[in-house]
Amino acid sequence: MAAPTTQSRPLRVLISFLVLTAALFVIMGITGQWTPKLGLDLRGGTTVTLTAANLDPAKGTAIDRNSLEQARTIIQSRVDSLGVGETEVSVSGDNQIVVSVPNVNEDELISMVGRTAILSFRLVYVAQSVQPAMQPSEEPSSAPSGSEQPSGEPSASDQPSGSNSEGNGGPFPELPTLPPTAQGEDIPADQAMTWQPTEADYGTFQAYDCSMPVEEKAMQPLVTCNEEGTEKYLLGPTIIEGKQLDSASAGVPQNDVKWVVDLQFNPEGSAKFEEATTHLSTQQDPMNRFAIVLDGKSISAPSVQNPIPGGQAQISGSFTQESAQNLANILKYGSLPLAFDMSSVENVSPTLGGEQLRAGMIAGIIGLALVLVYALLYYRGLALVVVTSLAMAAALTYAIMVLLGTSMGFALNLPGIAGAIVAIGTTADSFIIYFERIRDEVREGRTLRTAIETGWARARSTILIADAVNVLSAIILFILAIGAVKGFAFTLGLTTVIDVAIVFWFTKPLMTLLGRTKFFGQGHRLSGLDPRHLGVDQLPAARRTATAGGKA
Repeated sequence: MAAPTTQSRPLRVLISFLVLTAALFVIMGITGQWTPKLGLDLRGGTTVTLTAANLDPAKGTAIDRNSLEQARTIIQSRVDSLGVGETEVSVSGDNQIVVSVPNVNEDELISMVGRTAILSFRLVYVAQSVQPAMQPSEEPSSAPSGSEQPSGEPSASDQPSGSNSEGNGGPFPELPTLPPTAQGEDIPADQAMTWQPTEADYGTFQAYDCSMPVEEKAMQPLVTCNEEGTEKYLLGPTIIEGKQLDSASAGVPQNDVKWVVDLQFNPEGSAKFEEATTHLSTQQDPMNRFAIVLDGKSISAPSVQNPIPGGQAQISGSFTQESAQNLANILKYGSLPLAFDMSSVENVSPTLGGEQLRAGMIAGIIGLALVLVYALLYYRGLALVVVTSLAMAAALTYAIMVLLGTSMGFALNLPGIAGAIVAIGTTADSFIIYFERIRDEVREGRTLRTAIETGWARARSTILIADAVNVLSAIILFILAIGAVKGFAFTLGLTTVIDVAIVFWFTKPLMTLLGRTKFFGQGHRLSGLDPRHLGVDQLPAARRTATAGGKA
């Protein structure tokens, strides 16, 4: 009787697995990334210390612990959007939050974490193009050209005004104004939509330079610039607060190729947004625009073509995937219950550093060497299977860690190295389970080649159960743990899954092929499959099938 197909084609399975592993290294070559990203304890990173203050001065200087924890959670979500790498956001003392992130440019982290003020939506009254301030090393360059076109649907379009000078190409318009408020006096919330700038506001706007600091107060007008410093605005008081924005997401609509940012307001924000867009849709540029302000800077100033009911809006324009996702993240995680000052920003050296990395590698090499010595002394020739299985597991683990670092920001830390060292034992255990099942089958009178197949049929369920327990433990630990311990849990889960792949698609096919050779199949005394190692007096003889006209 012919052997089952899955048993008769071990070479095909083995080659397919080797090709898949080689493909991962080809991808590494294409991306140009050959080493994994390292965590804070191995590589270092950036640490930002934020000091909290109450938004309402009437609350005094004491910081509510719940508000501080809520701010920490929001900042953690904001930082996590940078990638899967090891990040630490912790409360320090009574009024500080410390953010530590590896593998992130300092400016990028400050740009993401430093946006800690209340997010607000304000009406644009005047928009004027300006020349951005040049750094000493920069050369003059031409102003950006082109404009972002609005979509045909009821949505907000991030379309910069083409006007310039003296407000908008001419003298400031003679606008009906409410009685001017006293300098520094808040504008009542019910007058925010109908507020009009005074001559003093226009004078402030004309005198303002984008390099000047901004002091933002929610219910007072604001003169500010966009982040690039290419356009400055005279803005009205806040009409919608960031806390009234439920969610923001970036994506490409169906049947379209351009990135957009979708907004969803809560019921209170929806009503205000509909009122604002109804008003804006009747205005001329630039007064048909609203500015999204964070930390006193306009991060976007889209125009409105039609009233937008229902609390759902879409900002379209010349977005790239990165710029759309950055804007969505800022909107989503922008509103904090406290104001923060950036007390310090520093690049931290590795907490354990290169020496600890070397110590971890030495520990792994010692553990690997002990396993190999044991396998060689106890299993003799079969140590070849142990060595090649561990080598394949190491290659596969390394390639996946490198690619995860490139694609998802995964950062390897010292506990992660510990998880990888544990994987050495996991892979060796799987082989031991399989080999002991082969021994049991031979003792029951089966031939060696048959025992390799029947032993596998019985061993694989035990291997799967053991690995499933490891994966479940890793998942629970990853969910419940904080900080660097997550690195151990993730690496343990990853290497356990890799062990399943190795034992099914490498160890088992290799054992089948070795069982067909004379050295292993006939039980050479150095093969590890000799009668003494298998616990029998002699190997069961293979059954012979009678042929017509021949001997049985």
